[in-house]
Amino acid sequence: MRRNVSSNSPFEPLVGFSRAVRLNNQVFVSGTAPWGPDGTIVEADAYQQARQCIRNVESALQQAGASLADVVRTRIYVVNMDDWEAVSRAHREAFADVMPAATLVEVSRLATLEMQVEIEADAVIDA
Repeated sequence: MRRNVSSNSPFEPLVGFSRAVRLNNQVFVSGTAPWGPDGTIVEADAYQQARQCIRNVESALQQAGASLADVVRTRIYVVNMDDWEAVSRAHREAFADVMPAATLVEVSRLATLEMQVEIEADAVIDA
């Protein structure tokens, strides 16, 4: 059974994607930006942006019936590899007890110039 989860982002219909998709006991969370509650990018350092990305991932997971504890894989994209330690600290704080498979890569640019980090997550919900 498939269920799409929306964050009501204006980009979802423009690009043609869902914030997350639940398929049976799996949840796939799209690349998630550091959007704050007011709908703007959190203008802070990479650590704070990573924390906001993770909060947004967590919200999508919860809407799909999962949690951070169910995450089995993350993909982290940064525009400056020098930020790897700060971003990794935010990741470790959120996932230290879970220890998902993780990838961190540098990209030349994200969707807006303010974005320093974007995070994807895959989760499996135990039946």
